[in-house]
Amino acid sequence: MKKIIIISSFLTIGLSGYLQAQFTQVELLSGLDKTDFTLYSSYAINESHTLSINTLAFFQKFKDDENKGFDEIGVQPTLFWNINEKIAIGPSIYYNSFAGYSERLSAMLTLKNSRILLVIIPSIAHSEQKDAGYAEAFVQFQLNTPINKKISLWLNGQFLTVWDKFKTHSRSFQQLRTGVSFNGHQLGIGVDFDQYGPNPIEKSSFGVYYRKTL
Repeated sequence: MKKIIIISSFLTIGLSGYLQAQFTQVELLSGLDKTDFTLYSSYAINESHTLSINTLAFFQKFKDDENKGFDEIGVQPTLFWNINEKIAIGPSIYYNSFAGYSERLSAMLTLKNSRILLVIIPSIAHSEQKDAGYAEAFVQFQLNTPINKKISLWLNGQFLTVWDKFKTHSRSFQQLRTGVSFNGHQLGIGVDFDQYGPNPIEKSSFGVYYRKTL
């Protein structure tokens, strides 16, 4: 059943592309400790662009056998109603290889200009596996400094925290990337800090990343 849902979610990404993709970003981070692959896409599904499908898919694999239990897959398509250019709200279905399935309601605040992007997404959700509610907050920022028409310096960050029953820590991470973009190809170094469980088990990893916006 899990394999069917994962395959179906990736088919959703493909079908959304058929609806005329507007934004797709892929990132690969690889180091001595783990490999991360992340895909994020956003597609308008009506002419006024008030409705969009935002899809996040990621895969995390640790290289040491002792950390295999922390390997993780996640897929989340979200239907957003874009109230205006800065605020959106919508439901989603999320599958995570640790936590199973959950139904979610999220708000998204986006602040941006030519050099800075800040996205804040608070969510409330219900876990099918635990039959309980939880709260989540996700923050992303991007800062770029152009050197010339083709080259720019980038600093990227992503932060997540999840609290079961709105009071017990479940999962958090902090991801930082810094690099150089040349003709839209971004390459640099990155570090991940991961925390798992109510008495957090902490993992950290360092690697080289590549990011491309299509």
